[in-house]
Amino acid sequence: MGVDMSNNPPTSRTKDFFVAPALSLSLAGIFRDAGATAVENMEVEEGDEGSGGHREDTADISSENSGPLRSRSDDDFDGEGEHDDEGDGDKNKKKKRKKYHRHTAEQIREMESLFKESPHPDEKQRQQLSKQLGLAPRQVKFWFQNRRTQIKAIQERHENSLLKGEMEKLRDENKAMREQINKACCPNCGTATTSRDSAGTTEEQQLRIENARLKAEVEKLRAALGKYPAGTASSPSCPTGKDQDTRSSLDFVTGIFGLEKTRIMETVNQAMEELTKMATAGEPLWIRSVETGREILNYDEYMKEFPIKNATNNGRPKRSIEASRETGVVFVDLPRLVQSFVDVNQWKEMFPCLISKAATVDVISDGEGPNRDGAVQLMFAELQMLTPMVATREVYFVRYCKQLSAEQWAIVDVSVDKVENNIDASLVKCRKRPSGCIIEDKSNGHCKVIWVEHLECQKSTVHTMYRTVINSGLAFGARHWVATLQLQCERLVFFMATNVPMKDSTGVATLAGRKSILKLAQRMTQSFCHAIGASSFHTWTKVSSKTGEDIRVASRKNLNDPGEPLGVILCAVSSVWLPASPHLLFDFLRDEARRNEWDIMSNGGPAHSIANLAKGQDRGNAVTIQSMKSKDNSMWILQDSCTNAYESMVVYAPVDITGMQSVMTGCDASNIAILPSGFSILPDGLESRPLVITSRQEEKSTEGGSLLTIAFQILTNTSPTAKLTMESVESVNTLISCTLRNIKTSLQCEDG
Repeated sequence: MGVDMSNNPPTSRTKDFFVAPALSLSLAGIFRDAGATAVENMEVEEGDEGSGGHREDTADISSENSGPLRSRSDDDFDGEGEHDDEGDGDKNKKKKRKKYHRHTAEQIREMESLFKESPHPDEKQRQQLSKQLGLAPRQVKFWFQNRRTQIKAIQERHENSLLKGEMEKLRDENKAMREQINKACCPNCGTATTSRDSAGTTEEQQLRIENARLKAEVEKLRAALGKYPAGTASSPSCPTGKDQDTRSSLDFVTGIFGLEKTRIMETVNQAMEELTKMATAGEPLWIRSVETGREILNYDEYMKEFPIKNATNNGRPKRSIEASRETGVVFVDLPRLVQSFVDVNQWKEMFPCLISKAATVDVISDGEGPNRDGAVQLMFAELQMLTPMVATREVYFVRYCKQLSAEQWAIVDVSVDKVENNIDASLVKCRKRPSGCIIEDKSNGHCKVIWVEHLECQKSTVHTMYRTVINSGLAFGARHWVATLQLQCERLVFFMATNVPMKDSTGVATLAGRKSILKLAQRMTQSFCHAIGASSFHTWTKVSSKTGEDIRVASRKNLNDPGEPLGVILCAVSSVWLPASPHLLFDFLRDEARRNEWDIMSNGGPAHSIANLAKGQDRGNAVTIQSMKSKDNSMWILQDSCTNAYESMVVYAPVDITGMQSVMTGCDASNIAILPSGFSILPDGLESRPLVITSRQEEKSTEGGSLLTIAFQILTNTSPTAKLTMESVESVNTLISCTLRNIKTSLQCEDG
């Protein structure tokens, strides 16, 4: 299909759409203690909410706690000014005089009450309220505008204060580590001054690792607020300055890790040579499987070509080797693709289903030019599958980005022994032998990518259901990385496109509206991936369902993130094997016409499509807005479905109708609270096999089954201080059990 790239998308007005009902109660005390003062809430006639109008502090934002606010915020002008002509034919007129009207306590109380229920009242609600209170509709409209602006200002200040606290904590820890290291090391050679000092290095190492973890945790806030641009070499935990501060923090731990810069550069250059050979060599190094079509590494040939020095286990646990190679074409320009590997935040966003955490621990070399040719970074990543049943893989590695020619770049990742020898063995679950990709510019906005993934992993117990897909190298292999990259690049192209055919963009009138919806859907899916894995972010508790499946539950508290509801959130996940092909299961779950067959929230009623936006060439890659009506109410569902050669997902969440209507017009969706649930679908790893010998094509082979992960998230209490109750766990247990039973019944696989 013809899709153009546009570097100048039209801008859209940004507005808030959602304020949690409990927000006023929860934030009022915080800012009262901070000594905030009541402000003037001037009416905003022009300008965007959040940027125009008044944005000063307020002592309390709940009239129930503090009574009505008495200031000029309660003085709404009628909007009718007076002017006098100054002589015949004189076109200059005096400016309009504003007539101010002070709201009564009753008027404020009524508007506060409606605001808690609906921060964005529609025209009918405003008309009704204006008649009830004796105010002009525009006065009611401006009061609600100003109220939302106040709430947003308070949220931003609170987020800034939290971020500042995290940054100060990191600075203090970093300073303490530097002081201890300087005391323990000779200032000239960097080695420990006494053998007694070297005994304390373990604590230093653990402090350093914990510091890196804290950096990963705060990375989300840093990126969201934009205070520290993504990809910068310096960070709050590694301040820059004169003398010692201008050096990489690696220089301070030479005596601990043994990481001289020259040794690192030697290692990454050797890794680059190996990656280039691994990416371009054919047989006998790589042999293509007749049955699966995938390339298999001939390990004997590999050892001949790349002998490993001192190849002993050194007391390490036995490790398994996973090697894979995949070639694909991605629809993205070369500089943008290279930047997504150099910038850790972009890298993490490019592979949300594979990376649960990532951080740049140190920058050894910044590289040269706008594309940072020659950049070398020490990185940490936690790799995941979209199920809590498979443990994550934590890996430390050095990433080297190098331009090979005018049209070709190479990105190589390799683990460094000296780092891992000094890290708690329980953290080192996976090591990278030279891995990465060769990127070649094919013009017309396309790039050819040859991806090599070569891992050493500790042998560990894997659930029988996932053993085949992991041992075959599919779960963390090159095919998965390339398929995800292709999907994400295609999504980016459709997001930037200005000439999407009408059949691929129904229900949304403007380009700005399309972009806002796609952006909200992307955030929803990233949140879903973050919530359901086995990352150390979560502590999962195993419970049994009424139908025998294992269900894992975890709870978390949202104190201040406007992107999801405030309060206690319960996430429940179950993974099962079904004797149905992945594409059949995916098409069933994403089809709104069949939603009532599995979604018990629909009460058996049909779902109707309000909007359908394509975000890829496969018809399964789309964002839809669905409406479900019952006798009592109407509900809108935002759904994001995506599929590639390896993995499929259907993610959805109920959304506020008024807020969603605003997003459809192109308004900003960053503050819309959304709590996604959904499904992850994988092939079971059993390759297709002939069933019978026959000349009839349709009977020659069959697809394997599917590994289905189903996840539900519910808000159990709007108070973040509330405790999780067994009733909530029981409710979500029943929800998963009923949904799985409905799916099995519809697909006629009850015996699976």
